[in-house]
Amino acid sequence: MERSILHMDLDTFFVSVERLLDSRLRDRPILIGGSGDRGVVAACSYEARAFGVHSAMPMRMARELCPEAIVIHGNSATYSAHSQAVTEIVRESVPVVEKASVDEFYADLTGVDRFLGTYKMASELRSRIALETGLPLSFGLSINKTVSKVATGVAKPNNQLRIASGEEKTFLAPLSVRKIPMVGEKMYQSLRNLGVQTIGTVQEMPVDLLQQVFGKPGKTLWEKAQGVDPTPVVPTQERKSISAERTFERDTLDAQKLEGLLTAMVENLCFQLRRGDKVTSEITLKIRYADFETQTKQRKIPYTSADHVLIPLAKSLFRELHSRRLMVRLVGVRFGGLVGGGMQFQLFEQEARVHQLYEALDAVRKKYGDRAVVRASGLHARSIGGASNPFDGGPPMLLARRRQ
Repeated sequence: MERSILHMDLDTFFVSVERLLDSRLRDRPILIGGSGDRGVVAACSYEARAFGVHSAMPMRMARELCPEAIVIHGNSATYSAHSQAVTEIVRESVPVVEKASVDEFYADLTGVDRFLGTYKMASELRSRIALETGLPLSFGLSINKTVSKVATGVAKPNNQLRIASGEEKTFLAPLSVRKIPMVGEKMYQSLRNLGVQTIGTVQEMPVDLLQQVFGKPGKTLWEKAQGVDPTPVVPTQERKSISAERTFERDTLDAQKLEGLLTAMVENLCFQLRRGDKVTSEITLKIRYADFETQTKQRKIPYTSADHVLIPLAKSLFRELHSRRLMVRLVGVRFGGLVGGGMQFQLFEQEARVHQLYEALDAVRKKYGDRAVVRASGLHARSIGGASNPFDGGPPMLLARRRQ
C-alpha cells in the first residue's frame, strides 16, 4: 500500500501565541527573545523577516534592521501549554503521530483514504486546530516525510499543499537545495562550490560524486532529491527523560568529589539534550546512602539545556538533600519533561555569545567524544553508568574519559 505522510507546522508559533494574547500585535513586526543588546532572536514574525531578520540573530542587529519591531521576551511555559493543546487534538484525530518539535508534527495517514481521503482528513484537521486553538497551521501531504516537509515550507504561510504520487521529482526540481531538510550551512556551501543551487541539479548528478564529496550522507542527499525517503513516522510520547547515576565501589563522604561527579554528569546530559534538540523542564537529584536508604528531590524549571543553568541547580538540590553524617553509595541526576524545539527555547535565556560558545563546544564533542571538553571541577570523574538516552533508544550511555 502506498504511504500517505502528513507534515504539519504551526506558523510562526511563538508569534502566533503572543498575538492570541494581545490582538494589537497583529500585522506588526515582532521579535521574541532576549531584550538586551546581547540577547538573541528566538522567533520573529513574517513582517520582521521582510527586513532580513531571522532566528538566532543577535537582537541588537535585528533591532537595527527593523527599528519599528516590538520586542517580547517570551514565556516558554505559555508556549508549551499551547503546543500541548494542539498535540492533544492531533493525537485524537490521526492514527500515528510523531511530534518532531514543539510546533511540528508528522502523521501517517496510510490507509485512511479508504474511508474519507487523506487530503480531506488533513484539511479538516487543520481547520479544527485553527478553530479550537486560534493558531494558524500549514501542512504538506505526500508519500514521504521529506517531500511533505518541503511542501509545508512552500505552502506557508497558513496554507496547505498536496504533492500527488509520481510528481515528487517535478515538484522538488526548481527549488533551492537548501529546502532539503538535511542540508545545513556547511553542506550548502560545499554544494555551491560545486555549482549546485537547485534540487534539480542534484537529481542529475551521479550519486558516486556526491558520496565522494560527502560520504554516506551524499547518497542520502541524492535519494531525498529524487523524492525518496523511506523514514517511518515514529510515534512519540510527550514526556521523556534522560538520566545518569553512579554507584561507588567504596561509599564516600567526600562532598567535593560528589559535586564534581554531578558536574560531569549534568554537563554530559546537557550535551545529549542539545544533540537531540531537546530541552528539560524538570530536574531530579537522587542520593542512596550506605544503608540503602534512597532520597530524591525534584524541581520544576523553565525549559533549558544550558550547562550554566542546570549545574548550579543540581548542586543546590544536592546540598539541600545531602546529609554529611552518612556515607553515600550512589548519586544520580535526571532531566524530565523533555520537549523538542531546543534551540528556540534556549535562545530565550542565552545571550548570543553563550549560545555560540555551546555550539562550538558541542562541535568539538561530536568530533572527539562526549568528554573531549569538560569543566575542571568534573575533570576527574570516572565513567558513569546507568544513563539512558531517549534519543536513540540504545543501550545505557557511558561517558568516555577525557582525551589526553
